[in-house]
Amino acid sequence: MSSDPLVIFTPSGKRGHFPIGTPVLTAARQLGVDLDSVCGGRGICSKCQITPSYGEFSKHGVSVADDALTEWNKVEQRYKDKRGLIDGRRLGCQAQVQGDVVIDVPPESQVHRQVVRKRAEARDIIMSPSTRLFYVEVEEPDMHNPSGDMERLIAALADQWQLQNVQSDLHILQCLQPILRKGNWKVTVAVHLGDETQPPKIMHIWPGYYAGTLYGLAVDLGSTTIAAHLCDLKSGEVIASSGIMNPQIRFGEDLMSRVSYGMMNKGGDQEMTRAVREGMNALFTQIASEAEIDQSLIVDAVFVCNPVMHHLFLGIDPFELGQAPFALASSGALSLRATDLDLNIHPAARVYLLPCIAGHVGADAAAVALSEAPDKSEDLVLVVDVGTNAEILLGDKTRVLACSSPTGPAFEGAQISSGQRAAPGAIERLEINPETKEPRFRVIGSDIWSDEDGFDAAIATTGITGICGSGIIEAIAEMRLAGVLDASGLIGSAEQTGTQRCIVDGRTNAYLVWDGSADGGPRITITNPDIRAIQMAKAALYSGARLLMDKLGVETVDRVVLAGAFGAHISAKHAMVLGMIPDCPLEKVTSAGNAAGTGARIALLNTDARREIEETVRRIEKIETAVEPRFQEHFVNASAIPNSAEPFPILSTVVTLPEVNFNTGGGDGSTGGRRRRRRG
Repeated sequence: MSSDPLVIFTPSGKRGHFPIGTPVLTAARQLGVDLDSVCGGRGICSKCQITPSYGEFSKHGVSVADDALTEWNKVEQRYKDKRGLIDGRRLGCQAQVQGDVVIDVPPESQVHRQVVRKRAEARDIIMSPSTRLFYVEVEEPDMHNPSGDMERLIAALADQWQLQNVQSDLHILQCLQPILRKGNWKVTVAVHLGDETQPPKIMHIWPGYYAGTLYGLAVDLGSTTIAAHLCDLKSGEVIASSGIMNPQIRFGEDLMSRVSYGMMNKGGDQEMTRAVREGMNALFTQIASEAEIDQSLIVDAVFVCNPVMHHLFLGIDPFELGQAPFALASSGALSLRATDLDLNIHPAARVYLLPCIAGHVGADAAAVALSEAPDKSEDLVLVVDVGTNAEILLGDKTRVLACSSPTGPAFEGAQISSGQRAAPGAIERLEINPETKEPRFRVIGSDIWSDEDGFDAAIATTGITGICGSGIIEAIAEMRLAGVLDASGLIGSAEQTGTQRCIVDGRTNAYLVWDGSADGGPRITITNPDIRAIQMAKAALYSGARLLMDKLGVETVDRVVLAGAFGAHISAKHAMVLGMIPDCPLEKVTSAGNAAGTGARIALLNTDARREIEETVRRIEKIETAVEPRFQEHFVNASAIPNSAEPFPILSTVVTLPEVNFNTGGGDGSTGGRRRRRRG
């Protein structure tokens, strides 16, 4: 075992041992980490900025000391003095390895930046925003009827718009008098209309008639990505959408790793809170710049997130969520001020967080429930928000159940040998000819398949860099359909499968998808550990769904809705071949896109929807998978591909999976080597 320091890069998860004194940029290049550099490591271009993290990382099995990298040097100081450098950042070409270290590569330092696919879905929404504009004419001061300018403004709002008990913060009082006089006692006022717990409040004031609009943000704060939709509060139109990687990834890819980081490092929870808020503000600046609006015109924001992200965003230690009974500090909806959360939007802006459903079923699941409305469905619908932590809803208008399932980051391309986030150059679609066992694929950034004319020209700028989540799902399902993979998840040898693409990989075999090594590119393979990671993830997903079906006493569902950025790109056929979801007619499996983001937009633009989802969440029945014995039973059965035992009759009768067994020990450990599937 190497005695050299271990260097771990996030979000890629790539790691390796390097001699003391190795520049971080050199280590990144040797591992194939996506770290940019234009100047060749001379400290001029600043493209190779990285963020080292220190402390205990149980997820990675390392302890990072404060002196894990060489000290800040003159080159870095010179660059910071001239151009500025975010605190905590280092230049990868200057910082040298001195000990075990975890290094985050921020999005702006990546050559192939992730495609954050949480776009805004088209949806008709009844407009009833929390903040509106009101034009009023205010009485001028009169010595015979003395009163304050603020009191006469409030009286005008009551008389002309029937707004009662309006209040104001100090910042409005400080600017009120010159604005009233500049507008000749005619002003436009932005008023947050309040609710049953708080009165209406003046947020901003303009002299005369303000012809512009106000804006709000619908934010989906996920474990892996943060996506935001900037909306016009008058029309409801989505002005701009954007997303970034969650900067907390450097503390751990999955939620429990972040909880562990907070437990093992004093002040670690606050460090993660600062990181996510800084990332949020960077996203807000970016999206306002893209829309060409003043950030101070963003007066309302709605956030949805899982419970751990909920607590870390609010500055609450998530320690209790890491152990039974998984108690939330608060499960109810929250209405806060942006300044309470250090958000760089209008200083008086309001922030609304949807309620959490349970300790591991968060406000993002509540947003999905608001968007997809299983509680109003005539038929039995299974809604699965697929992500690092899958949230699952099952029900109809009579009853709705919810649970979460720890799928982990494999669906995002992490923990996969050739895996990567969804970025240009990543394989996202894949098919295997069942006769020749030859693959064809498509990469992000091109609509041309690899066996079609023009493919090489189409990928000239991106190359082929790896395989993302949707690609790995299709690859493994296609390997199973082509007879390259058996039900236990074992890849056959070249002799057993009849293809030289099955190559020896240690004690097992791997399937070669692409070999670009002759041109200096990557060699992309699907290995048995890759398949094991996907098996564990899909087993967790299936088991959660099956557990809810047990609780309802049903053996089938009428339809399945796949939600989330990843869920939107899953092929229903391939998901069923893997056994990710219960059997259902393929035409009844649909995608809802970013349903959590859609739910956030609904809550942003319609305050009545906020009351509606608060009531809905109170009626949803919460199931905790961690204490349910049946969850473990389903998990074991679902580890095979598609699974080893189906406790209910098979509905599909058209597509037949090949009955193969590559286990030389005499059996693949499953009872369902053959399983019939519906054609896609």
